[in-house]
Amino acid sequence: MIVPPATLGMLGGGQLGRYFVMAAHRLGYKVVVLDPDPASIAGAAADHHIVAPYDDTAALVELASRCEAISCEFENVPAATLALLEKQKPVRPGASAVRICQDRREEKVFLHGANIPIAPYLALQAEDPPPHRPANSYPPSSRLPAKGTTARASGK
Repeated sequence: MIVPPATLGMLGGGQLGRYFVMAAHRLGYKVVVLDPDPASIAGAAADHHIVAPYDDTAALVELASRCEAISCEFENVPAATLALLEKQKPVRPGASAVRICQDRREEKVFLHGANIPIAPYLALQAEDPPPHRPANSYPPSSRLPAKGTTARASGK
């Protein structure tokens, strides 16, 4: 168990990272944020802010040396970054979980394999043309009012 006044690491300096910092401080933890934005709102609230890209090896080594455990505020931190950090400190979510979330096709396959219901979907490559589907198979689209008229809700 990691108890206060331990230092926790956060990859990502946005709003969710700031919420993490605030909650950690209320519990007595210190927080180091790594984020490339020098004006990061989580970095401003943290005990220390490392301004560096998520794949900067020297910055990741510094983060790991300052923290007891590390997390990330969003799923777009490179999975390779998390894998590197996992060799040094506990990282949650782990690189393997984030790697799956970063590829929506892989995510659907994983969920289906775990018997978790998923919505119907088509996996298309960027160069693939959309498949021919009957016009009534798509949800109806909203129509904008004609120019010069006003759309309004009506109970009639």
